[in-house]
Amino acid sequence: MEELMLLVPLFGAVLIGAISPGPSFVLVARTAIAVSRLDGVAAALGMGLGASTFAAGALLGLHAVLTNVPSVYAGFKIIGALYLLYLAVRLWRGATDTVKIADTPRSPQSATRKSFFLGLATQLSNPKTAVVYASIFAAMLPSGQTWSSAFVIVSLIFAIETGWYALVAIAFSAEGPRNGYLRSKRWIDRAAGAVMGLLGLKLASEIR
Repeated sequence: MEELMLLVPLFGAVLIGAISPGPSFVLVARTAIAVSRLDGVAAALGMGLGASTFAAGALLGLHAVLTNVPSVYAGFKIIGALYLLYLAVRLWRGATDTVKIADTPRSPQSATRKSFFLGLATQLSNPKTAVVYASIFAAMLPSGQTWSSAFVIVSLIFAIETGWYALVAIAFSAEGPRNGYLRSKRWIDRAAGAVMGLLGLKLASEIR
C-alpha cells in the first residue's frame, strides 16, 4: 500500500501531461467528429499503447540511449517531424473534401484499425515523451523498481492515456460538435493541419 501511495503524485503528473493540448488531442477529436465515436476510441487506444510503450522504454533505459547517442535521438525526431508534417498536409489538402456522416455512425473494422494505428503512430511521433517519462520517473520513483511495480506503472499509464482520449472521443462525437464540424469543416481541418504543421516544425527545429 505504501508503494502505491508513492505513485499517486507520479500519475498526477502523467494525467496533467495527457490532458495538455497537442497533436494527440487534435487527432482524436477530429477522428471522433469526422469519422465516428468508435474510430475516436480506437485512436485513443492507439494513444494509450504508444504512451505505455514509451513508459516501458523509459523504465528499461531508452532515456539513456536517447540522451547518450545523439544520432539516434535526432533520427527519431526527424521521423516524428516528417510524420507530423505529412499529417498536416493531408488535413490541409482534404479540408475542402465533402464528408457524409450518418445519423448512427458505424465504422468498418478496417477503418477502425486504421484509426488505431494512426493514433499509435501519432503518439510515437514525439520521442521527447520517453525523455519526459524518464525524468518523471527519476524525480518521483524510489530506486530499485521491481518488475511487478514496473508492470503496474506501465498499465496505469495506458489506462490514464486511453481513458482521457476516450473521453475526448466521446465528447467530440456528440451531435453538437459533429454538426459544428460539418458547418465549418474547411476551417477546422485547416486549423488542425496548421497545428500539426507547427508542432512538426517545432520538433524539426530541435534536431541537433
